[in-house]
Amino acid sequence: MKNIRNFCIIAHIDHGKSTLSDRLLEVTGTIEEREMKEQLLDTMDLERERGITIKLQPVQMQYNYSDTEYTLNLIDTPGHVDFAYEVSRSLAAVESAVLLVDASQGVQAQTLTNLYFALEQDLEIIPVLNKIDLPNADVEKVKKEIVHILGCSADDILSVSGKTGEGVKELIGEIIEKTPEPSGDVEKITRALIFDSVYDSYKGVLAYVRVVDGTINKRDDIHMLMTKGQSSIVELGHLRPKYEKCDDLHAGDIGYIATGFKSVSECKVGDTITLKQNAKTENYDEIGPLPGYQEVQPMVYASFYPLDGSDYNLMRDALEKLKLNDGAFRFEPESNKALGRGFRCGFLGLLHLEIIQARLDREFDMNPTITTPSVVYKVHKKDVDESIEIFSPTELPDLSQVDFIEEPYVKLEIIAPSEHLGRVMELMGNTRAEYRTTDYIDETRVQLVFDAPLMDVIVDFHDQLKSVSSGYASMNYEIIGYRTSDLVKLDILVAGDVVEAFARIVPRDGAHGVGKVTVDKLKEVLPRQNFTVAIQAAIGSKVIARSTISAFRKDVTAGLYGGDITRKRKLLEKQKKGKKRMAQSGKVDIPPETFLKVLRK
Repeated sequence: MKNIRNFCIIAHIDHGKSTLSDRLLEVTGTIEEREMKEQLLDTMDLERERGITIKLQPVQMQYNYSDTEYTLNLIDTPGHVDFAYEVSRSLAAVESAVLLVDASQGVQAQTLTNLYFALEQDLEIIPVLNKIDLPNADVEKVKKEIVHILGCSADDILSVSGKTGEGVKELIGEIIEKTPEPSGDVEKITRALIFDSVYDSYKGVLAYVRVVDGTINKRDDIHMLMTKGQSSIVELGHLRPKYEKCDDLHAGDIGYIATGFKSVSECKVGDTITLKQNAKTENYDEIGPLPGYQEVQPMVYASFYPLDGSDYNLMRDALEKLKLNDGAFRFEPESNKALGRGFRCGFLGLLHLEIIQARLDREFDMNPTITTPSVVYKVHKKDVDESIEIFSPTELPDLSQVDFIEEPYVKLEIIAPSEHLGRVMELMGNTRAEYRTTDYIDETRVQLVFDAPLMDVIVDFHDQLKSVSSGYASMNYEIIGYRTSDLVKLDILVAGDVVEAFARIVPRDGAHGVGKVTVDKLKEVLPRQNFTVAIQAAIGSKVIARSTISAFRKDVTAGLYGGDITRKRKLLEKQKKGKKRMAQSGKVDIPPETFLKVLRK
């Protein structure tokens, strides 16, 4: 244990975590040069295409420092605000955190959030400046920002380049020197924290674990403290970064255990593993679950409905497998008169929803109908003391029965260059956010704090913020509670039929604007038909916005070669009556990709 160092890398999105991880793997000789590729630890195609880390990824490295062989366990974490829960999971498994800051962008909103996560876990913080090779890097200015937020000395901040490898060896030395040895005792009762899990069709659930006390042998039987599940170990080992079998995992080690479990419900992320024989002893009640883990609560809910009702069971199996690899994803069955049987799914944000949708398409060849994302509202009915929680607009009771509705609010932190302050404030003026404070990090950067409705933040606020600040502003939010709002249900009708998937709950005074934007967007993205299609936005029976998709027009007069004008009129009237009949019985098929396109303003 003396020669083990467990650490993770935390940073804002796109500050170079995965690139720095690649250099660490190269310098330590964990990966041979011929096997090296960019973003090596990002194993999903989606991660490579988007250039972001979605899943945390552990890897073990061996390194000789001052004539001593050290084992370094690194966990590479995501940076996007939607995946903050992944960061909290990694922090529970390590002793130190490398706080990475881009020398060209400086401290961002997620940098601060991840730093606070690490300080709460009482981790050793190693501040590092990355991308010093860029021509627009301002090393001295960003060092001052880090000193301001950390209270450390400027000499404590290392300067590295994940791209060129400059300073990486010095960083490894700093990690070995500053990271505390893992606490824990090999002689104590075995306890290991599950900080992530993935599904393998041959080995069952693979639990990524940090062994805190005791030893786990490949011949042991394991017992879960929370779920009470028991199983024989199929295989255990380390990630280098491929699975490498071994006989034992000792206190202080990070590795994987192939549990043999076939269901995620038996092997939950955050559970504590002990040995089966310990569960039978008198001291079983004294084996407490390991602390430091946060239960993840979905922020956004949307429903997935298979296009073909017979695919319901296939979709349930697909969602089960996605849930196994994603501790924050939730789903449960629901049914809808218009859409049939489907699933209500919980997500951390809109990016998380897009990732799940893309994985369903790629890995399982499924394109479900997706309802408009919503948050959890609390509805207080008249003459009833308690409130009911609704997860979608279709569950909202008739407004004549409702006393008032509460919606979740967040504390929204924005860090932006002061030159963009006016445009950011203008953007905030278009939302229902309430201004709180302004703090200047330095002469050129400002931190703004607002209280805002979660619904205003999750849909496309992040994209709009990047747009008004030329990409320089960053944001972070955390739930602060529920507040009363004047809300109504907005229905969208296509060709006279209410499309349940487009229904949403909106503020009464902004309903007209939202309805107009939605019908105009639908006019752009819905395919034209052989008949005129009316798209309407309505509150109850009152239509508040309308748009019309004109029909395809076949030239029925093309075959005429002369004669009276009445012949032409007769053919056109006949065509007009035919289109009218078609419109009365015509049904518009809405492609699955339309639902997410409409969300993007």
